[in-house]
Amino acid sequence: MKHSIHIRSALPEDSALIAENNKKMAWETEEKSLNIDTAHKGALAGINKSHRCQFYLAEVAGETVGQAMIAYEWSDWRNGEFWWIHSVYVRPEFRNQGIFSALFSHIEALAKSRPEVCGLRLYVENDNLQAQAVYNKLGLEDARYKIFEKEFF
Repeated sequence: MKHSIHIRSALPEDSALIAENNKKMAWETEEKSLNIDTAHKGALAGINKSHRCQFYLAEVAGETVGQAMIAYEWSDWRNGEFWWIHSVYVRPEFRNQGIFSALFSHIEALAKSRPEVCGLRLYVENDNLQAQAVYNKLGLEDARYKIFEKEFF
């Protein structure tokens, strides 16, 4: 079913919904349980400090059905900024209906309109083949990097 999708920047009052979506996404994709209070504080801090990140929400008939966040990485190799797409979530009943494609198109258009942005990146779980297929369809390619991390909490 084709919907009219509206994309907008998140507001502070959206932080609880973003946190709840992030909690659902973390469990669904990694079986990781997020602390909802920490996730809420993190979403609110990101919304209130746009130099850290920017959240975008997809709405259908005034109802939030999806989200994505961009975070920024400076590339000295390119003298430009990569926008990393994070916190992607689409409500299950709205999947495969163009919600993420609309979010991605919005973010891509914004990125292309800013000369300092040299590209878009995202990461995906190795086993999340469905998401990888969507990303490939949108023109994203495997960057041939593995991500290593050390968490401090």
